[in-house]
Amino acid sequence: MNTSLLAAEGVNPLAPHPVEIIVGLIAFGLLLWVLAKTVFPQFEKIYAERTDKIEGGLKRAEEAQAEAQRIKQQYDEQLAGLRAEAARIRDDARAEGQQIKAELRAEAEAEAERIRARAEEQILAQREAAVRSLRAEVGSLATQLAERIIGSELSDPARRSATVDSFLQELEGLGSRQPTGAN
Repeated sequence: MNTSLLAAEGVNPLAPHPVEIIVGLIAFGLLLWVLAKTVFPQFEKIYAERTDKIEGGLKRAEEAQAEAQRIKQQYDEQLAGLRAEAARIRDDARAEGQQIKAELRAEAEAEAERIRARAEEQILAQREAAVRSLRAEVGSLATQLAERIIGSELSDPARRSATVDSFLQELEGLGSRQPTGAN
């Protein structure tokens, strides 16, 4: 019944009443004004804070990345310096090893030379002792031989010495005329 009554009056049931539209617009305006005065500034403030946080975070991230790059570069430089230092230490160690090796070789050669010189001195001393011993023996044999040949005793020491010396000089002269290594 209500619908037929409304239809008879010419009112559309789906269209709002003009008073409702005015009351709705006033309520909407008040709500918009309250939101604009209280809520929207809070939204703007939060939006600005988040924007600053994001921009600050990006800036801090860029700074951290730049710092990381700088630290990496320092690390690379230190690493290169340490590698150069290690190479220098290896080269120094090699050079020192070569120097020690050369010193030990020189000491060994000097010791060998001392041993050789000592051996030569000993050989020379033994040779001189052998020559003295042979001279005495040869002198004694020469005296005995001369006594047998002459038939008289050589009792005078000066005469005996002169005879032995002349005999030995003759022997040395004969020995020096023979070629080396000939028997």
